[in-house]
Amino acid sequence: MAVSNIVCEWLRALGLGQYAESFLDNGYDDLEICKQVGDPDLDAIGVQNPAHRSKLLKSVRLLREKGAASVYFQLNDPKSLLSDNSDSLERDSSPLMLSELEALLQEQLKADGVCLTAHPYSTPV
Repeated sequence: MAVSNIVCEWLRALGLGQYAESFLDNGYDDLEICKQVGDPDLDAIGVQNPAHRSKLLKSVRLLREKGAASVYFQLNDPKSLLSDNSDSLERDSSPLMLSELEALLQEQLKADGVCLTAHPYSTPV
């Protein structure tokens, strides 16, 4: 498949990349739209495997709870998306402290070469 976007990357990180084309064909080309996926949608997309359905529904639930931005960070640590460990789920459900989130954002921005104080992210005073 030549097309790649955040939904494709999300599905690949889940180990379910084989559904990427079907997701896109059914209009699920953005994570905000993917938050609405339910059992009938998985039927339309063609996800028949119960384990795959469960993994997708769990990930969609986390997507709704934590927001689409969380996927960006998880894509850099695919193990966090693949984990079926209930301890991990409980840990993932607890809110991050503001300082932890700030540190995580700063780290990711630095790794991506983004400087928010420079043009085009800010304007001169």
